[in-house]
Amino acid sequence: MTKFLAAAILACSTLASAPALAHGGAAPKHGGVVQTASDLSFELVAGEGAAMLYVEDHGKPMVPTGMSGKLTVLNGTEKSEAPLVVSGDKLEARGVTIAKGAKVVAAINTADQKAITVRFTVR
Repeated sequence: MTKFLAAAILACSTLASAPALAHGGAAPKHGGVVQTASDLSFELVAGEGAAMLYVEDHGKPMVPTGMSGKLTVLNGTEKSEAPLVVSGDKLEARGVTIAKGAKVVAAINTADQKAITVRFTVR
């Protein structure tokens, strides 16, 4: 009985130390930073004077038809904002620069007017 109890304790401690993974995966596919909100994954990718936001639903790319919003970027003490608009298979914000260490907030409205807020820290 004590061997069984020891094995059960060992199994529980191993599970408790395993990393937690969100369903749908959180690996970047476009070289950006991934966060999950409202069962969707959002990948923020910095470009020259622009930012792209790719959307996935349970690991499958999703065209953000009907989505819109605003991207707010905090680079140290500098704050910039730009509208998020659909651009092909992603949302895009022009006129923003995202540096390493920046904090970014995407305030998104879905096609059915559901509000989603996604926060990123760029590394």
